[in-house]
Amino acid sequence: MNRLINKIRDIPDFPKPGILFKDITPLVKDPATLKLAVHQLMEPFLGSRITAIAGMEARGFIFGSLVAWEMGLPFIPLRKPGKLPYDVQSVSYDLEYGSAALEAHIDAFEADDKVLLIDDLLATGGTARASCELIEKLGAEIVACAFVVELDFLNGREKLENYRVHSLLHF
Repeated sequence: MNRLINKIRDIPDFPKPGILFKDITPLVKDPATLKLAVHQLMEPFLGSRITAIAGMEARGFIFGSLVAWEMGLPFIPLRKPGKLPYDVQSVSYDLEYGSAALEAHIDAFEADDKVLLIDDLLATGGTARASCELIEKLGAEIVACAFVVELDFLNGREKLENYRVHSLLHF
């Protein structure tokens, strides 16, 4: 995992003073390290009953779509409001500085889909929890949530206590 850790850049005071941002762009810039991250995200789920991969906007699209491609499964994007052209289902959630929402097409999942949710980072868990709620609202089942980075001190895993959580790196 040192190869992955060495590709995570710390950016102090971004997006606001006091925050130490974990920047994944050096990781996705390096094809060998990106491939390693994708394989490590999907490895625990190979041979499982997963039928779809979902990822939330925007960095979840990077890792989620690559895992979906590697596993030969459909990728379902969970988007910010107003970005999808067809009928959508929506879930709103609170952030420490306001609120947000995620949407997916109403026909994004089949009733018996078993979903692996993927994102780059688990922080407070609000976005991941809302993503799980949206997927379940659309009739699918969450098998697990997988993240490249987990910020343990923010306790985001607590919001996902009913789900299996797999994180590659812990800070």
